[in-house]
Amino acid sequence: MELEKLKMIIADVLNVDTAEITEDTTFVDDLGADSLDIFQIIMGIEEEFDVEIDNDAAERIVTVGDAAEAIKNVM
Repeated sequence: MELEKLKMIIADVLNVDTAEITEDTTFVDDLGADSLDIFQIIMGIEEEFDVEIDNDAAERIVTVGDAAEAIKNVM
């Protein structure tokens, strides 16, 4: 369930189709996200899941799977 919500956040911020997003998708290389996009995605995650992802964890997020794992770690 978290992955589907996460895909919706990413699709909304980056204006891509959720079908293009898998756990192995990288934000920068595959989706063309820049640092501001990633910041917006993290803010969306924090709002949607009512969690706080610290800066160290945020810096380790490279793939969609990493983001899903970060959510699980703070819930």
